Amino acid sequence: MQKYHVLTDLDRILYNQIVSHPLQAWEWGEFRRATGIEVVRLGAFTSKKLVSGLQVSFHRLPLLPFTIGYLPKGPEPTAEMITALTQLGKKHNAIFIKLEPNVEKKSVISNQLTAVNLRKSLKPLFTKYTFYLDLTKSESELLQAMHPKTRYNIRVAQKHGVTIQEENSAEAFSRYLELTQETIKRQGFYAHDENYHRKMWDHFSHQPTTHNSQLTTHLLTARFQGKILVTWIVFLFNGILYYPYGASASEHREVMASNLMLWEAMRWGKTYGAKLFDLWGTPGPDPKPTDSYYGFHRFKLGYGPKLIEFVGTYDLVLKPVYYQLFNLVDRLRWIVMKLKANF
Repeated sequence: MQKYHVLTDLDRILYNQIVSHPLQAWEWGEFRRATGIEVVRLGAFTSKKLVSGLQVSFHRLPLLPFTIGYLPKGPEPTAEMITALTQLGKKHNAIFIKLEPNVEKKSVISNQLTAVNLRKSLKPLFTKYTFYLDLTKSESELLQAMHPKTRYNIRVAQKHGVTIQEENSAEAFSRYLELTQETIKRQGFYAHDENYHRKMWDHFSHQPTTHNSQLTTHLLTARFQGKILVTWIVFLFNGILYYPYGASASEHREVMASNLMLWEAMRWGKTYGAKLFDLWGTPGPDPKPTDSYYGFHRFKLGYGPKLIEFVGTYDLVLKPVYYQLFNLVDRLRWIVMKLKANF
């Protein structure tokens, strides 16, 4: 039987070795703390050995004495884990804790989740699907797996002289912020504000590398005629490359800089020893053309990735009455936001 205890800095390295996603990394938790969010890490111990870990953030509701807990990309929930989370949530006066396990969908797991009193969430925060690229394959195998049009676009970018490099400079990051705002307006989706991105970059860019299991961030740029057209922030964590943030200019779309960027990111990841490339989400196997992320889905699909479906989003409800009220208010808030976005 596993016992859960709150972890300390002494557990940092071992904790990072056993969690499976950047959003569970110790460094990510420290960044969230720097933004004013309360973060708690629990470890599951068997015979005094740390065998599993999880990181929960608690978000205080304005003008209310309650919080909302969030556990993204954590381990598969067990009865012992839910008991520990229930105790933790009550301690932080949480209405509920939202769980989005980093676990692929299987019927037995779905049944287990409902068996431990988790409720299917009305509002996922993380996409249920993602794309994986196997970076253990050779470059020729990776190219062969791509759609012919994608390979063609890569060659177009190369012929135009587009160059890809890692640039962790202040100039490159400023351009990233500019292109992020441009992309948001062009695509019409919601994203973190500039302050969030700036705090994240400041936190990770000043972080010394102290061990192999540390989460690191890198800024990749695509330049055409000396100007940055595309910027990506990628994560490296435990042998996996992640693509969480990207932005591109509206000008010079004909040079296909984004196509070369993803290919060179794959090659870059291989040089750093990454075995897998997680493209950080997709709407699903057959998204509608009206979906704001449809273009991103088609773009990623061109590289021949494997579609992965996760078990989904669940809520551990601790205050049922307030939970119903919260969901009602939240739905109304999103309706208002969407109406404003259309004016």
